[in-house]
Amino acid sequence: MTALPDYRNPLTAAEYAALPEDTEHRYELQEGWVMMSPRPVPDHQDGIHRLHVQLEGQLPGHKVLQEVDVDLELAPPTRPGTVRVSDLVVVEVAAHLRVRRERTLLRASEVLLAVEFLSPGSTRIDTLVKHHEYADAGIPHYWIVDLDDGPSLTACHLAGEFGYQDAAPERGVLVADTPFPVRIDVAALLG
Repeated sequence: MTALPDYRNPLTAAEYAALPEDTEHRYELQEGWVMMSPRPVPDHQDGIHRLHVQLEGQLPGHKVLQEVDVDLELAPPTRPGTVRVSDLVVVEVAAHLRVRRERTLLRASEVLLAVEFLSPGSTRIDTLVKHHEYADAGIPHYWIVDLDDGPSLTACHLAGEFGYQDAAPERGVLVADTPFPVRIDVAALLG
């Protein structure tokens, strides 16, 4: 097991991005402080994979990425930052290529859709904290998937100064035109 990082001062998003890769733990940066979260359970991972497959086949010109760091750009680059790891994000291919070329983080301004799957240890973070942070960061669409609820998918979209407007949870088939035309078989997310 790798020892947890020892940080006595809050980090900027760039300082966080410069940390060595750690495949044993899952970290996020919250207002400069490194936070560790548990790894997802198998149903959670399987649901992420199933949604990834459904999205990828319908989105030419876009990249669907799993568990990738996103700089929410909520603070100036020299101030303590917030970096979240969404279960899935959808970005244009150009954003993916920029990250590869610059060896840096995705920016919230590049994310068209962020997706979180609820789990017992993340429900409050995903439904309240990330719901607010992602809206603050200007991510236009946020989906919350609850595998224990049938399963269900709640599609949220930015609604001006009030943050996200949440649609009713969908348990059958989600058909959306924005941010791109897509059809998701929600029931198939739980195998």
